[in-house]
Amino acid sequence: MSGAVDELWSVTRDSVEVDAETLARAVEGAVAGAALDYRTRLLVRDSVWALESTWGLPRFKLWLERSPYKTQIQATVDSEFDEDEIAFPSLRRRVVDATRPENVLRVFREISAHVSQPVRIIVGGSIAVILQGHLTRHTEDIDLVDEVPAELRSQHELLDNIERLYGLRLTHFQSHYLPAGWEQRIGSVGTFGKLQVFAVDVYDVFVGKLLSARIKDRGDLQDMSSRLQQETLLRRVRETTSALRSDARLLDAAKHNWFVLFGEQLPA
Repeated sequence: MSGAVDELWSVTRDSVEVDAETLARAVEGAVAGAALDYRTRLLVRDSVWALESTWGLPRFKLWLERSPYKTQIQATVDSEFDEDEIAFPSLRRRVVDATRPENVLRVFREISAHVSQPVRIIVGGSIAVILQGHLTRHTEDIDLVDEVPAELRSQHELLDNIERLYGLRLTHFQSHYLPAGWEQRIGSVGTFGKLQVFAVDVYDVFVGKLLSARIKDRGDLQDMSSRLQQETLLRRVRETTSALRSDARLLDAAKHNWFVLFGEQLPA
Protein backbone atom coordinates (compact mmCIF):
# COMPACT_ATOMS: atom_id res chain seq x y z
CA MET A 1 0.00 0.00 0.00
CA SER A 2 1.07 3.60 -0.58
CA GLY A 3 1.56 5.97 2.33
CA ALA A 4 -1.65 7.83 1.48
CA VAL A 5 -3.66 4.60 1.46
CA ASP A 6 -2.09 3.56 4.75
CA GLU A 7 -3.13 6.92 6.16
CA LEU A 8 -6.76 6.36 5.16
CA TRP A 9 -6.80 2.97 6.86
CA SER A 10 -5.12 4.42 9.95
CA VAL A 11 -7.59 7.32 10.19
CA THR A 12 -10.59 5.00 10.05
CA ARG A 13 -9.45 2.29 12.43
CA ASP A 14 -7.12 3.80 15.04
CA SER A 15 -9.65 5.96 16.94
CA VAL A 16 -13.09 5.43 18.39
CA GLU A 17 -14.28 8.64 16.73
CA VAL A 18 -13.12 9.75 13.28
CA ASP A 19 -12.76 13.46 12.53
CA ALA A 20 -14.65 14.31 9.35
CA GLU A 21 -12.15 16.83 7.97
CA THR A 22 -9.25 14.45 8.60
CA LEU A 23 -11.17 11.68 6.87
CA ALA A 24 -11.95 13.90 3.87
CA ARG A 25 -8.25 14.72 3.44
CA ALA A 26 -7.35 11.04 3.75
CA VAL A 27 -9.90 10.10 1.07
CA GLU A 28 -8.43 12.70 -1.28
CA GLY A 29 -4.92 11.44 -0.63
CA ALA A 30 -5.87 7.83 -1.27
CA VAL A 31 -7.63 8.43 -4.61
CA ALA A 32 -4.85 10.74 -5.83
CA GLY A 33 -2.38 7.87 -6.13
CA ALA A 34 -2.21 4.58 -7.97
CA ALA A 35 -5.12 2.22 -8.61
CA LEU A 36 -6.76 1.03 -5.39
CA ASP A 37 -7.42 -2.54 -4.38
CA TYR A 38 -11.02 -3.70 -3.87
CA ARG A 39 -11.10 -3.30 -0.06
CA THR A 40 -9.63 0.20 -0.21
CA ARG A 41 -12.17 1.24 -2.84
CA LEU A 42 -14.87 -0.03 -0.48
CA LEU A 43 -13.34 2.01 2.33
CA VAL A 44 -13.30 5.13 0.15
CA ARG A 45 -16.93 4.59 -0.82
CA ASP A 46 -18.12 4.01 2.74
CA SER A 47 -16.02 6.98 3.96
CA VAL A 48 -17.66 9.26 1.41
CA TRP A 49 -21.10 8.02 2.43
CA ALA A 50 -20.19 8.66 6.08
CA LEU A 51 -19.06 12.21 5.29
CA GLU A 52 -22.35 12.93 3.52
CA SER A 53 -24.29 11.53 6.49
CA THR A 54 -22.29 13.58 9.01
CA TRP A 55 -22.14 16.87 7.12
CA GLY A 56 -25.49 16.85 5.37
CA LEU A 57 -25.93 17.25 1.63
CA PRO A 58 -25.16 21.01 1.22
CA ARG A 59 -21.82 20.91 3.05
CA PHE A 60 -20.91 17.57 1.49
CA LYS A 61 -21.58 18.87 -2.03
CA LEU A 62 -19.50 21.97 -1.32
CA TRP A 63 -16.53 19.83 -0.26
CA LEU A 64 -16.84 17.55 -3.27
CA GLU A 65 -17.17 20.43 -5.74
CA ARG A 66 -14.11 22.16 -4.33
CA SER A 67 -11.98 19.02 -4.13
CA PRO A 68 -9.27 18.77 -6.80
CA TYR A 69 -9.92 15.02 -6.73
CA LYS A 70 -13.66 15.20 -7.32
CA THR A 71 -13.46 13.05 -10.47
CA GLN A 72 -11.40 10.33 -8.81
CA ILE A 73 -13.63 10.30 -5.72
CA GLN A 74 -16.80 10.02 -7.79
CA ALA A 75 -15.29 7.31 -10.00
CA THR A 76 -14.28 5.26 -6.96
CA VAL A 77 -17.71 5.59 -5.33
CA ASP A 78 -19.42 4.60 -8.61
CA SER A 79 -17.13 1.66 -9.36
CA GLU A 80 -18.45 -1.89 -9.33
CA PHE A 81 -18.96 -3.61 -5.99
CA ASP A 82 -20.74 -6.73 -4.87
CA GLU A 83 -24.44 -5.99 -4.59
CA ASP A 84 -25.54 -4.37 -1.30
CA GLU A 85 -22.10 -4.79 0.27
CA ILE A 86 -21.41 -2.39 3.14
CA ALA A 87 -17.97 -3.26 4.42
CA PHE A 88 -17.62 -0.69 7.20
CA PRO A 89 -21.07 -0.23 8.76
CA SER A 90 -19.81 1.45 11.94
CA LEU A 91 -18.13 4.27 10.07
CA ARG A 92 -21.24 6.43 9.71
CA ARG A 93 -21.77 6.33 13.48
CA ARG A 94 -18.12 7.15 14.24
CA VAL A 95 -17.48 10.09 11.93
CA VAL A 96 -17.84 13.41 13.79
CA ASP A 97 -16.79 17.02 13.55
CA ALA A 98 -14.05 16.87 16.17
CA THR A 99 -13.68 19.70 18.65
CA ARG A 100 -10.63 21.69 17.58
CA PRO A 101 -8.18 23.32 20.02
CA GLU A 102 -8.36 26.62 18.14
CA ASN A 103 -12.12 26.72 18.68
CA VAL A 104 -11.65 26.23 22.43
CA LEU A 105 -9.09 29.04 22.48
CA ARG A 106 -11.65 31.31 20.79
CA VAL A 107 -14.03 30.57 23.67
CA PHE A 108 -11.39 31.66 26.18
CA ARG A 109 -10.77 34.88 24.25
CA GLU A 110 -14.52 35.49 24.10
CA ILE A 111 -14.81 34.99 27.87
CA SER A 112 -11.83 37.23 28.61
CA ALA A 113 -13.68 40.26 27.29
CA HIS A 114 -16.33 39.76 29.99
CA VAL A 115 -14.23 39.46 33.17
CA SER A 116 -13.55 42.61 35.15
CA GLN A 117 -11.06 41.13 37.62
CA PRO A 118 -8.42 38.38 37.45
CA VAL A 119 -10.02 34.95 37.01
CA ARG A 120 -8.19 31.62 37.07
CA ILE A 121 -9.72 28.44 35.67
CA ILE A 122 -8.37 24.91 35.36
CA VAL A 123 -9.66 22.76 32.52
CA GLY A 124 -9.93 18.99 32.91
CA GLY A 125 -11.67 16.14 31.13
CA SER A 126 -11.47 15.54 27.40
CA ILE A 127 -10.96 19.24 26.55
CA ALA A 128 -7.70 19.26 28.54
CA VAL A 129 -6.46 16.30 26.49
CA ILE A 130 -7.66 17.79 23.20
CA LEU A 131 -5.79 21.02 23.99
CA GLN A 132 -2.63 19.00 24.64
CA GLY A 133 -2.94 17.12 21.36
CA HIS A 134 -3.53 13.63 22.76
CA LEU A 135 -7.18 13.14 21.78
CA THR A 136 -9.33 13.84 18.75
CA ARG A 137 -13.07 13.70 19.25
CA HIS A 138 -16.23 15.76 19.58
CA THR A 139 -17.34 17.18 22.89
CA GLU A 140 -19.71 19.94 23.94
CA ASP A 141 -18.33 20.41 27.46
CA ILE A 142 -15.44 22.49 28.74
CA ASP A 143 -15.04 20.80 32.12
CA LEU A 144 -13.64 23.11 34.81
CA VAL A 145 -12.20 21.76 38.04
CA ASP A 146 -14.57 22.15 41.01
CA GLU A 147 -16.69 25.08 39.76
CA VAL A 148 -17.41 27.67 37.12
CA PRO A 149 -16.23 30.96 38.68
CA ALA A 150 -19.06 33.10 40.02
CA GLU A 151 -18.30 36.00 37.68
CA LEU A 152 -18.80 33.70 34.69
CA ARG A 153 -21.71 31.56 35.80
CA SER A 154 -23.79 34.65 36.53
CA GLN A 155 -23.45 35.83 32.90
CA HIS A 156 -26.19 33.72 31.37
CA GLU A 157 -26.34 35.60 28.08
CA LEU A 158 -22.59 35.19 27.57
CA LEU A 159 -22.75 31.45 28.26
CA ASP A 160 -25.76 31.06 25.95
CA ASN A 161 -23.94 32.93 23.18
CA ILE A 162 -20.83 30.77 23.58
CA GLU A 163 -22.91 27.62 23.27
CA ARG A 164 -24.69 29.02 20.23
CA LEU A 165 -21.50 30.22 18.50
CA TYR A 166 -19.07 27.44 19.36
CA GLY A 167 -21.19 24.49 20.44
CA LEU A 168 -19.42 24.44 23.80
CA ARG A 169 -20.65 25.04 27.34
CA LEU A 170 -18.86 25.55 30.63
CA THR A 171 -19.44 22.71 33.09
CA HIS A 172 -17.58 21.48 36.16
CA PHE A 173 -16.51 18.32 37.96
CA GLN A 174 -15.18 17.62 41.44
CA SER A 175 -11.42 17.50 41.93
CA HIS A 176 -11.63 14.57 44.34
CA TYR A 177 -11.89 12.34 41.27
CA LEU A 178 -8.37 13.38 40.24
CA PRO A 179 -5.20 11.64 41.48
CA ALA A 180 -3.30 13.04 44.46
CA GLY A 181 -0.99 15.96 43.73
CA TRP A 182 -2.66 16.92 40.48
CA GLU A 183 -2.48 20.62 41.41
CA GLN A 184 1.34 20.55 41.15
CA ARG A 185 1.25 19.13 37.63
CA ILE A 186 -1.12 21.51 35.81
CA GLY A 187 0.17 23.34 32.75
CA SER A 188 -0.62 26.78 31.38
CA VAL A 189 -2.89 27.03 28.36
CA GLY A 190 -2.46 30.79 28.18
CA THR A 191 -3.38 34.19 29.55
CA PHE A 192 -6.29 35.94 27.88
CA GLY A 193 -6.53 39.43 29.31
CA LYS A 194 -7.54 38.97 32.95
CA LEU A 195 -8.37 35.28 32.35
CA GLN A 196 -5.70 32.70 33.19
CA VAL A 197 -6.32 29.20 31.87
CA PHE A 198 -4.56 26.02 33.01
CA ALA A 199 -5.07 22.39 32.04
CA VAL A 200 -4.88 19.21 34.12
CA ASP A 201 -1.90 17.06 33.14
CA VAL A 202 -2.84 14.48 30.49
CA TYR A 203 -1.65 11.56 32.64
CA ASP A 204 -3.84 12.75 35.50
CA VAL A 205 -6.83 12.96 33.16
CA PHE A 206 -6.08 9.41 32.02
CA VAL A 207 -5.96 8.14 35.61
CA GLY A 208 -9.23 9.87 36.42
CA LYS A 209 -10.89 8.22 33.44
CA LEU A 210 -9.29 4.88 34.33
CA LEU A 211 -11.32 4.92 37.54
CA SER A 212 -14.56 5.46 35.63
CA ALA A 213 -17.05 2.86 34.40
CA ARG A 214 -18.49 5.16 31.70
CA ILE A 215 -18.24 3.83 28.15
CA LYS A 216 -17.36 7.32 26.90
CA ASP A 217 -14.34 7.41 29.22
CA ARG A 218 -13.26 3.95 28.07
CA GLY A 219 -13.28 5.21 24.50
CA ASP A 220 -11.03 8.12 25.53
CA LEU A 221 -8.71 5.72 27.34
CA GLN A 222 -8.45 3.60 24.23
CA ASP A 223 -7.43 6.56 22.07
CA MET A 224 -5.10 8.07 24.68
CA SER A 225 -3.31 4.84 25.59
CA SER A 226 -1.57 4.61 22.22
CA ARG A 227 -0.16 8.14 22.64
CA LEU A 228 1.04 7.92 26.24
CA GLN A 229 3.84 5.99 27.89
CA GLN A 230 2.54 2.93 29.73
CA GLU A 231 5.37 3.04 32.25
CA THR A 232 4.48 6.61 33.21
CA LEU A 233 0.80 5.68 33.43
CA LEU A 234 1.58 2.79 35.72
CA ARG A 235 3.76 4.92 37.96
CA ARG A 236 1.07 7.59 38.19
CA VAL A 237 -1.53 4.97 39.16
CA ARG A 238 0.76 3.46 41.81
CA GLU A 239 1.84 6.74 43.35
CA THR A 240 -1.29 8.88 43.28
CA THR A 241 -4.43 6.75 43.56
CA SER A 242 -4.31 4.96 46.92
CA ALA A 243 -7.18 7.06 48.31
CA LEU A 244 -9.28 6.63 45.17
CA ARG A 245 -8.69 2.86 45.06
CA SER A 246 -10.07 2.53 48.58
CA ASP A 247 -13.48 2.93 46.91
CA ALA A 248 -14.34 -0.59 45.70
CA ARG A 249 -16.44 0.73 42.83
CA LEU A 250 -13.61 2.88 41.49
CA LEU A 251 -11.08 0.10 41.97
CA ASP A 252 -13.23 -2.38 40.03
CA ALA A 253 -13.53 0.09 37.16
CA ALA A 254 -9.76 0.67 37.12
CA LYS A 255 -9.01 -3.06 37.10
CA HIS A 256 -11.45 -3.71 34.27
CA ASN A 257 -10.26 -0.77 32.15
CA TRP A 258 -6.57 -1.63 32.63
CA PHE A 259 -7.13 -5.25 31.64
CA VAL A 260 -9.11 -4.25 28.54
CA LEU A 261 -6.46 -1.73 27.49
CA PHE A 262 -3.28 -3.66 28.17
CA GLY A 263 -4.30 -7.30 28.60
CA GLU A 264 -2.85 -7.59 32.09
CA GLN A 265 -3.94 -7.16 35.67
CA LEU A 266 -3.69 -3.76 37.29
CA PRO A 267 -0.68 -4.01 39.65
CA ALA A 268 -1.40 -3.57 43.34
